[in-house]
Amino acid sequence: MKAIVHTKYGPPDELQLKEVQKPVPKENEVLIKIHATTVTTTDCNARNFTFVPKSFMFFARLVFGFKKPKINILGIDLAGEIEAVGKDVKLFKKGDQVFGSPGTKFGAHAEYVCVPEDGALAIKPASMSWEEAAAISLAGNTALFFIRDLAKIQTGQKILIHGASGAIGTYAVQLAKYYGAEVTGVCSATNVEMVKSLGADKVIDYTKEDFTKTDERYDFVFDVVGKTTFLQCKGILKQKGIYLENNLELKDILIMMWRSLVGGKKIKGGVSIERAENLNFFIELIESGKLKPVIDRTFPLEKSAEAFRYVELGHKKGNVIIINQSFNCNF
Repeated sequence: MKAIVHTKYGPPDELQLKEVQKPVPKENEVLIKIHATTVTTTDCNARNFTFVPKSFMFFARLVFGFKKPKINILGIDLAGEIEAVGKDVKLFKKGDQVFGSPGTKFGAHAEYVCVPEDGALAIKPASMSWEEAAAISLAGNTALFFIRDLAKIQTGQKILIHGASGAIGTYAVQLAKYYGAEVTGVCSATNVEMVKSLGADKVIDYTKEDFTKTDERYDFVFDVVGKTTFLQCKGILKQKGIYLENNLELKDILIMMWRSLVGGKKIKGGVSIERAENLNFFIELIESGKLKPVIDRTFPLEKSAEAFRYVELGHKKGNVIIINQSFNCNF
């Protein structure tokens, strides 16, 4: 099969399209013929530590490899068709159209990948395109983790989302509105109308206005992109407000521990766990018109390096999709 192979750190051009051995599903796995996948900031971190905070660089290299990559095929989102199933698989069958994630082993930047049947995998509705389905898992689950599980946001509460036009941010805006919050999005001028179309009550252009100096007070400030700190945003939080940080530094963890002891304004962060039940929840929201995946650009598999180069500029709107053109996909 064809795959984008990652063998060394460096510029995106190090990624190479190669023929590799097609995987064989284990007893509890399904073999998925991939129609669409994504390039996420997580992929960029595994490829060259692009968005890894400096204080976590050692741990990132411990996970992904110090001198050379441990993971040779990236890709953490997928949408495709099941081609074969292991002998113990009960939840899926050959021919099922599915979407989800291969998890931390990655592997979706290829024509095929194996995923455990009890992993983050769900049946793709016929009404959903391959591209839309591929765009859900990582970004959607991350936004859901912060908005529903950490913030436990409720009707009438106010949240400011910094990075509202990115993959996680576009889901966060829509989920916060679904749970009844008053949403202020922060993005650049070119994305203001798009963020408004997702339901944001107010949108701030960060190039013209310093949102950390506003007179408004929020129950939550969610920094999706890691461009601010708790101390910078502390003044715009309500007395028991919570600063949600997607890219925690070591100092943030220390502040988190201290604030949990002294009370008042807090900082929260963590890592989401992708689960099948969350994917089914997203299906309900999308089919009822309450949520939509936002897609910026699509690239063919053989131009994955270009997709990485674009994502690593740090200005993508929603999700960047990679299409496997050797299969019949919806463009």
